[in-house]
Amino acid sequence: MEKFQRVRRALVESGDVREDEILSPPPASRADLLLVHTAEYLDDLDHLRWTPRTACSELPLTAEIVHAYVLAAGGTTLAAREALQRGAGVNLGGGFHHAFADMASGFCYINDLAVAIRVLQRERLLQRAAVVDVDLHQGNGTARLFQDDSAVFTLSIHQEQLYPVKQRSDLDIGLDNGTGDEGFNEPLAEGLARVWSHRPELVLYQAGADPFEDDQLGSLRLTHAGLERRDRLVLEGCQRHGIPVVVTLGGGYARHLEDTVRIHTRTCQIAIRLAEGRIEAPA
Repeated sequence: MEKFQRVRRALVESGDVREDEILSPPPASRADLLLVHTAEYLDDLDHLRWTPRTACSELPLTAEIVHAYVLAAGGTTLAAREALQRGAGVNLGGGFHHAFADMASGFCYINDLAVAIRVLQRERLLQRAAVVDVDLHQGNGTARLFQDDSAVFTLSIHQEQLYPVKQRSDLDIGLDNGTGDEGFNEPLAEGLARVWSHRPELVLYQAGADPFEDDQLGSLRLTHAGLERRDRLVLEGCQRHGIPVVVTLGGGYARHLEDTVRIHTRTCQIAIRLAEGRIEAPA
């Protein structure tokens, strides 16, 4: 969890943001959460009950942890509002893509990606959206939540022979172990063409750091350069098509924490600098 604070600090130290420019979101309201999650499941979370709905979280169930997930949903929603105004928004957290409507899963209690989309749709700020999920693990909760919704296009590119049990996204790209940079980014570029053809009014970019070559949970073997190329394919593509984009950090379990922080920080820097019109060469 330390990575969140360290990414924030790195962005301030690099001059990409000032402390007084960082927005503090309100927690998502119960009405917002009910757009995605069932009342019974939310009641379990409120009362810290271990039930079949909460037991697969792989996390403790405490009031502080539940509050953190509700706050993350508020953060992604706020980042989405800002993206519609500024071209890009970054939640220095979020990306809890394994949470289902009525069940926790894989370190995820609340699906902040889905909450943000549903809130903005309710407020008629957008109709069509897309989720581009480049995390090591398939965004199974997000895929299931939007499975029957033609207004939301879900793309997940992930390590196939790995957690979780897969759900059906609009486009799933399951990769073999040891894929590497080109084996990841070539199919991603092809898949993004499907995203652009959907004509989303907002893209939520689930930018997990865990495809990295020294991640402890996976074996896709992307380098720092390959991960930056991945980010540019998505973020520059959104800019080129005039689509606002929201970045969420997602997973990251590198053997050395500084690698995870470096990857997340670079993703955020690219998004911020593109939104500000600063064109830069790859690092």
